[in-house]
Amino acid sequence: MNPLLSTAPPPPGTDIFERILAAPAGLILLEGCDSQALIGQFRAIVRHSGQAVYLWQPDLGLGNLVDAHARVPGSQRLGAALRYMQQSMHFGVYLLMGLEPPLSAMDSTLLRQLAKPPTGHVRRVVLLDASPALVDHLGDIAFRMKGRPDTAARPRLRDGRWLTA
Repeated sequence: MNPLLSTAPPPPGTDIFERILAAPAGLILLEGCDSQALIGQFRAIVRHSGQAVYLWQPDLGLGNLVDAHARVPGSQRLGAALRYMQQSMHFGVYLLMGLEPPLSAMDSTLLRQLAKPPTGHVRRVVLLDASPALVDHLGDIAFRMKGRPDTAARPRLRDGRWLTA
């Protein structure tokens, strides 16, 4: 094995993807990230790892992140997509984009059920670009995660002094 290959940094987005997989809840509210860039990063990660990652958008429905033509039939409506996620018996990360309140009572119930800590296979439902109204509507059922982990201020040398701000 080439030692230079083992020291290469992981592809962009890997840290967020791993934090999503390690989250203690099934429903994650991802805050403070560039969703379009993140989707592109996840697409690259999935191509190499073979993970099952899907993207739901209101006008397009639920589709495989790698194969844009592989769509789940009849999943344009949120309720149908959420039922598909709930009934899936396989690993899956489901990115939801463009979700706007008000949510129907059934959609809210399905999201609450998906928010419970998963048992068995890993299933994560990740809300991207959630509006403040949706965040308020969900309350504390979604696990809130920052798109970028909090990092300590890196010291830098300026005029012979170390600064952290």
